[in-house]
Amino acid sequence: MNIFKSHFWYNKNQRNGIFLLVIIIALFQGLIFFYKDSSKDVSIIDNARTLAFYKKIDSLKLIALESRKPKLYPFNPNYITDYKGAQLGMSINEIDKLLAYRKRNQFVNSKEEFQKVTNVSDSLLNRIAPYFKFPDWVTQQKTSTSNSIIVKYSKKKNKTPSTTDINKATLEDFKTIEGVGDKISARIIKYRSKLQGFSMFSQLDEIWGVKPEVLVKIKQTFKLIELPYIQKINVNTASFKEILKTPYVDYELCKKIFEYRDEVAELQNISQLKNISGFPLDLYDRIVLYLVAK
Repeated sequence: MNIFKSHFWYNKNQRNGIFLLVIIIALFQGLIFFYKDSSKDVSIIDNARTLAFYKKIDSLKLIALESRKPKLYPFNPNYITDYKGAQLGMSINEIDKLLAYRKRNQFVNSKEEFQKVTNVSDSLLNRIAPYFKFPDWVTQQKTSTSNSIIVKYSKKKNKTPSTTDINKATLEDFKTIEGVGDKISARIIKYRSKLQGFSMFSQLDEIWGVKPEVLVKIKQTFKLIELPYIQKINVNTASFKEILKTPYVDYELCKKIFEYRDEVAELQNISQLKNISGFPLDLYDRIVLYLVAK
C-alpha cells in the first residue's frame, strides 16, 4: 500500500502545478475547438464570395458577347452583299440566288418575294423581315392595294414628246408615256445623270421600279440618237475615290482593281480588267465606258 501511496501523494506545490497544467491543457483544447469552428465559418464565407464573384464574371461575359453581336438596322434586302448575308445567317446558296436575281435587274418588293427568290427558312425570314426597308413608292403601293384603292393611269392622248432623243428628253417628255408619272420620270432623269447619259438602250432596264410594259413603251417612243460624251478616267492614275464613283463599280470591285494595278504596276490595255479574279464580265461593256488605260 505504501508503494501505491507514494505514487499518488503530492504536496501542495505539486497539486497546484498539476491543477495549472490541467487548466492550460483545457485552454488549448478550447482554442483548438473554436479555431476549427471559425475556420469553417471563414471557408463558408469565402465560398459564398467566390460564387458571387464567378457569377459576376459570367454576367459580364454575357454582356460582352451581346455587345459583339452585329446589330441589325433597317436595310433594303435587294442590296444584300455576301458579307451582309453571312451576318444575317443566310447560306452561300441563298445569297447567290439573290445576287443572280439582282443581276437580271429584278427586285424583290416584299418579304414573300424575298423568300421565294432565296428559299430562306421561315424562322430566318421571321427574324430578319422586320428590318426590311423598301422604297416609299413600294410601301405606298402596298397600302393602296390593301385599302382596295385601284390606281389607274390616265391615258395621255394627243400628247407627243418635244424630242425623241432619250438623252435630251425632259421630265414632261417622259410623262407623255402611259404609265409614267412624276416619280418614274424623275427616276429616269436621275439615273441618266448618274450615267452621264444613256450609251445603250439596255441601261433603261437597270432603272428600279419601272414595269416591263412601261419600258417597252419608252423604247418605242424614244431613240438613242446621240451618244453622250463621257470623260473617261485613267485607271492607272486615278485615286480610289475617283474609280469608286464610276457607275457599276462597287467597293469590292474597286478594291480588286487597285490590287491588280499594284500587281501589274500598270495596265497596258483596259481589257486587262478581265484578268481580275471575280470581275463581272457581264458588266465589262458598261464599265469601260468610264475607264481607260493609258
